[in-house]
Amino acid sequence: MTTTLITNIAELTTNTAEHGTLRDAALVIDGDRVAWVGPASSAPAADTRHDAEGRAVLPGWVDSHTHLVFAGDRTAEFAARMAGEPYTAGGIATTVAATRAATDDELAAVLRRHVAEAVAQGTTYIETKTGYGLTVADELRSARIAGSAADEVTFLGAHLVPPGSDPDSYVDLVITEMLPAVAPYVGWADVFCETGAFDADQSRAVLQAAAAHGLGLRVHGNQLGPGPGVALAVDLGAASVDHCTYLSQSDVDALAGADTVATLLPACDLSTRQPLPDARRLIDAGATIALATNCNPGSSYTTSMAYCVTTAVLQMRLSITEAVAAATIGAAKSLNRTDIGHLGVGARADVHLIDAPSITHLAYRPGIPLTHAVWRAGNPSTLGKR
Repeated sequence: MTTTLITNIAELTTNTAEHGTLRDAALVIDGDRVAWVGPASSAPAADTRHDAEGRAVLPGWVDSHTHLVFAGDRTAEFAARMAGEPYTAGGIATTVAATRAATDDELAAVLRRHVAEAVAQGTTYIETKTGYGLTVADELRSARIAGSAADEVTFLGAHLVPPGSDPDSYVDLVITEMLPAVAPYVGWADVFCETGAFDADQSRAVLQAAAAHGLGLRVHGNQLGPGPGVALAVDLGAASVDHCTYLSQSDVDALAGADTVATLLPACDLSTRQPLPDARRLIDAGATIALATNCNPGSSYTTSMAYCVTTAVLQMRLSITEAVAAATIGAAKSLNRTDIGHLGVGARADVHLIDAPSITHLAYRPGIPLTHAVWRAGNPSTLGKR
């Protein structure tokens, strides 16, 4: 395998206890793994050499919550929200209709385009969900298509009750027909535990059935108001509960005492004019947080993890170090991965080189595209773009 030395790194964020943040640093990629990390002056020889020219290096973004298998456009809904109309879960039905009408090739092209867009901005590991099919056949094809480009695939048949369906009958369909069909193509199951979608009992039934199929558990919860999503996620040992916009003290305490990660989706909250989650409160309580884009056509149409990090710093009172950790190693934990989100020896070589001397510039220069080069599993996916 070819080795690559990246040297003359002004600031190297490793997210490891051993190395922390290094200055005047270097790292060596061997195949798809990080083989060495340390001072540039002590770097070993390698087959190829890349001079970072005083730029900063950090782990690639881990986007642990997206909805990229879709068709159609919801610009009108966005414009209505900006004019003052409240966000509700019902707009999902618009995307469901468009997605069902699209061909496999059209859906795959949309997925590939958004993954490429994300990678070009430093994202090196991506989760995406089904959930815009809501029939056995459409959820199955969404799962198959998702697996063609995303790193992790989540079954979200319990996204919304389709128009004309009875909620309990639809949950029974999800459990008895969708899950057995989709399970071989996904690693996770999710449920939208929220007013207007699925209540606590319905959500629990879906998640317990998913666990019986060997799937990891995730929950959409506490987005539109206080609710049972966080408590349910912690009780069932879900890896992540996502949104967490409205949290009671008992929710915060539960997350602080559990392994369940609170995945925060600030771009969605801004787009839907919801309050931003209280990230500071969660961290200070001892909870683990992640940041993700929630990229979808209705409530958060962005693939920019840098935007989420900037928002977390400027508006959610996180330090840049805390925000970067949430968008990398915190998000990796939400996917039960220990080989991504950091740049320790043996980690997957997901490397993000930015056109700045430190990660502070991610918030200091908001809106500026700072990604200079990206290695995804050791592959130079984006190199010297700027």
